[in-house]
Amino acid sequence: MRKTIAMLLAMLMLFSLSVSAFAEAELPADELSAEKAAEETEEEEIVYPDELLVGHPTTTRGDFFTEMFGNDTADIDVRALIHGYNLVNWDQNQGVYVIDPTIVTEVKVVEDDVGNRSYFMALAEDLYFSDGTPITAWDYAFSLLLMMAPEIEEIGGKIYRAEHILGYDDYINGDFPSLTGVEVLSDHQLVITLDHEFLPYFFEIGLLLCVPYPIYVIAPGCKVYDDGYGVYIGNEDQSIEEPIFTAELLRKTILDPETGYNSHPSVCSGPYVLTSYDGTTCHFELNPYFKGAWVSNNLVAEEGEDAAAMDPEHPEVGGGVEQEERIVIPTIEKIAFTVVDNDEIAEKFEEGELHLVNKVVYGPAIMELMQGTETVKPRFQNYPRIGLAFLTFSYDWPTVHEMEVRQAIAWCMDREQLTQDYTQGFGITVDGYYGIEQWEYLLVTHQIDYPVNFLDEVLKEGEDEEEYTKLKNRYVKDDKEYDRAIAAWEMLTLDNLVHYGVYDLEKDPDRTEKIGIKKANALLDDAKWTLNREGGTYRPGVDDVRCKEIDGKLVALDLTMMYPEGNHIVDTIQENFIDNLNECGIQLTLVPTPMQELFKAYYRETERTTDMIYLATNFHVIVDPSITYYADDEATHLMWNNTYSDDEDLYWRAENMRKTEPGDIYDYVSKWVSFQERYNEVLPTIPVYSNIYFDFYVPELQNYHITAHVTWTQAILESYWGEDPVEEVTEEEDMELEEEFEGDDLVEFDDF
Repeated sequence: MRKTIAMLLAMLMLFSLSVSAFAEAELPADELSAEKAAEETEEEEIVYPDELLVGHPTTTRGDFFTEMFGNDTADIDVRALIHGYNLVNWDQNQGVYVIDPTIVTEVKVVEDDVGNRSYFMALAEDLYFSDGTPITAWDYAFSLLLMMAPEIEEIGGKIYRAEHILGYDDYINGDFPSLTGVEVLSDHQLVITLDHEFLPYFFEIGLLLCVPYPIYVIAPGCKVYDDGYGVYIGNEDQSIEEPIFTAELLRKTILDPETGYNSHPSVCSGPYVLTSYDGTTCHFELNPYFKGAWVSNNLVAEEGEDAAAMDPEHPEVGGGVEQEERIVIPTIEKIAFTVVDNDEIAEKFEEGELHLVNKVVYGPAIMELMQGTETVKPRFQNYPRIGLAFLTFSYDWPTVHEMEVRQAIAWCMDREQLTQDYTQGFGITVDGYYGIEQWEYLLVTHQIDYPVNFLDEVLKEGEDEEEYTKLKNRYVKDDKEYDRAIAAWEMLTLDNLVHYGVYDLEKDPDRTEKIGIKKANALLDDAKWTLNREGGTYRPGVDDVRCKEIDGKLVALDLTMMYPEGNHIVDTIQENFIDNLNECGIQLTLVPTPMQELFKAYYRETERTTDMIYLATNFHVIVDPSITYYADDEATHLMWNNTYSDDEDLYWRAENMRKTEPGDIYDYVSKWVSFQERYNEVLPTIPVYSNIYFDFYVPELQNYHITAHVTWTQAILESYWGEDPVEEVTEEEDMELEEEFEGDDLVEFDDF
């Protein structure tokens, strides 16, 4: 597709040049000179927009503080703009978290006799909040204490369960007055100690993630103390005996709808400050005290091309060219960020109400934007998703608690057709808890090189060979070891995952037999869903729904599914899902719901009212499903397990995956495959598709390279307003383009 568009643009450019030359040849020389002079006189200075207008298909909820009160994609983007100076940063080249050298100027790691690992960090002294207040180690300590505070839980937040920090359990249970695993040695010296019982952890440096928050805004009258035994929050005025840090205080300072820090953070540390938010649109301005963002990645690729070249040592992101580290200071002064309906994107570009739209999924909208409007021909870049669309269950409800019911529902979903109809060929069905851009998936599906290297190519003089060879199947000494390592990687596969669907398209590409319906009926029969609404025997084709007696009550498979109001998935779901369910004795009623209310139900901020919810997710860079599928009955409702799944085997495999030595990629991916196999069996959610995202933007927005960054909020820091340079296509370049185009076809892209 990219080659096709390039070819068309080149042809249009050449056509334009030839028409101009022909027209000029018609004019006498003196008239031609006069016309050129007039054009130069009439030339006006280009005026660029005062504010960059950014659209996103998902509305904001106003959870701009942390993920403790919600974690939808649009809110995450807002947080990335206004909160900065994280202790650690994602290194695009290495595909791992690293200490951010602009925040932490020096770090020393010390391990004690039992294996607790302490990170001694010296912090930069030129960090400031957006109001000019210096940022110190005390602010980072406050952030950690705040996010795990029981008072947050009292006001409806999901606290940061920091079991990885030494002394967390004793502190959170009230057995010790301070958090011993966090120490403040001075205003610019911070120590975080990781508990040996939590280690190893594959993404260990990621455990140090921490953004500073202003205590004087969120908890006025309070102060962080360290008396030599760790940190704690106390009254700034110690003559006041009654604790000031209470749930009542935080409810006012964080959740007040007009002034609360969650939706109206007044003081922050990121590249931008939030100037207004009306429930739909956010407005931002540059933070005058922001020192810049540290960026470590490769030089960006050409427009519309994948920026990551593969480095076999670091497969997660890649880096085939020399690594570049730099400090980026944004220049776009103002940004507006708002929700935009898929059907209105092209119109808003045409009317100048949109300059950039992020993460477009809906196929018809993509095709329309690629054609452009009468006055605007948006540029675009596409990139695979680190996430997926899925159908999640209210796992604790008797209707969908049994694995056989969830599997039967999956067999009734024509996921291929749903995906095709919605994404128009820009997505593929997935069978596990992954997205098509996850490095684990890319390795297992053999799309990138395996991380197997010869020792003599990396070992430097004086280095200990054991430090390399202890990592299984990563460093080898000779060809024989290399072949064994590659063979081990080749054994890892997702072929054992069940591909749920109505049709077996490999054996029956013409869709003549609904094999999935037969499997669904057999599963429901085996699980004893064999009664009708009156308690008699269920008769296919006669009774409308299957029932089963559970705990003395007759439960009917008369289900409901919440979906985002206005989402076009409803256009295809009747024929490709609901009708098939009916053939199995399952009724399904769709419940269109405003996105805000849907999120509240998903996060269980309000009571669940439907058996299922249809939505999508984007993963963090670190994916730790041991949090998502935590199986402790007592803690489930207080954790991040929004499905309330209780499968202990699934949780064990997730926990086993995270407890991998950092750097042992083969071991980690092996466990990742094991987790996917169990997930695919028990189906706490039904995976539907992962897709190609499209970002569209006006030509005046220069240096926007989403493919070289994790999010648009990072890419925009390096962007600026500017005139698009006009480049003439030489005859030689045109010949090269034609050769490159030869044999390419749109079908190749559609078949993705």
